[in-house]
Amino acid sequence: MAAAKIKKGDKVVVLAGKDKGQTGTVAKVIPAEGKVVVEGVNVMTRHRKPSQANPQGGIDRVAAPMAISNVAVADPKDGKPTRVRFETKDGKKVRVAVKSGETIDG
Repeated sequence: MAAAKIKKGDKVVVLAGKDKGQTGTVAKVIPAEGKVVVEGVNVMTRHRKPSQANPQGGIDRVAAPMAISNVAVADPKDGKPTRVRFETKDGKKVRVAVKSGETIDG
């Protein structure tokens, strides 16, 4: 399997769907399903019945998974979407933004 181009903690831009143009941080990556969860994007409301853990019940707002193809890594230089390539620097494999050439990994 190829190395992951989008990882947890990355700043990403949404390319398609109802939240197109929004930016956020990746909270979770689900590689088996090809999905990512982005904080504050693709938020769904979930109606909860009262239970012992949550006696009040009510409405929860949770970020739902979205297709990984609908997001792109934000360029560290200007925040616009960019593709990612891998380069070897100082004997270490790092992710690099194609648009600006900036290193994404620390």
